[in-house]
Amino acid sequence: MSFKDHFSGHAKEYSKFRPKYPDELFKFLSGAAKEHETAWDCATGNGQAALGLAPYFRRVIATDASASQIEHAVPNKKVTYKVAAAENSDLETGSVDLLTVATAIHWIDLEKFYPEVRRVLKPGGVIAVWLYTDNNINEEIDKVSSYFAHEFVEPYWPLENKKVWTFEESVVFPFERIETPGFKIELKWSLKDYLSFLYTWSSTQAFIKQTGKDPIELVYEKFKKAWVDENTRRTVTWKLKIKAGRV
Repeated sequence: MSFKDHFSGHAKEYSKFRPKYPDELFKFLSGAAKEHETAWDCATGNGQAALGLAPYFRRVIATDASASQIEHAVPNKKVTYKVAAAENSDLETGSVDLLTVATAIHWIDLEKFYPEVRRVLKPGGVIAVWLYTDNNINEEIDKVSSYFAHEFVEPYWPLENKKVWTFEESVVFPFERIETPGFKIELKWSLKDYLSFLYTWSSTQAFIKQTGKDPIELVYEKFKKAWVDENTRRTVTWKLKIKAGRV
């Protein structure tokens, strides 16, 4: 599998409107790590997970194959960003205490990646990968979201996204499993914020490229009616699917 870049064209929007992960997740993962010298956030995107790791490790190395994503990453004095493929990180052998892949494992060639994981992690080092899928707001808005996802953009998802919905079965994880509690993301968003998030979907971007139309515009009135007051900030919730383990 060669690198397939579905996000560089809208990296700025991706940086602003992709959900940030809960601090409880990073507290748990740092607690599982034996040492706290170096964390590697692989396929970092704009650095959402890297920033979450920063308070718990002396340094965080954040890599992504997309130069545009790295260009729009949020600076942090403890985070070093670099352009690198997941399967060839150029990191020192046995140098990493915790390795994370946040909502990106489905894009990676695991047969090539996992040998790199074993190479760079210290003995007993921890790897954690996670994804999120459907979000929930309330019954009326969720109906419109489902309509948008299934009636408009579902045929435009890349094949790799199927692993998101079948995470437990399709993402091979050949490591000693660590039992993880349930984690979720909760954000307060206006309608504009939420639609901006939908705009970052790779399926939305593919729809625009292939049809010349913006699918969000086609359902905007339905969303506006369901939201009632588009300026009201509503709670948007995503449940995380996570696998963690040791080498």
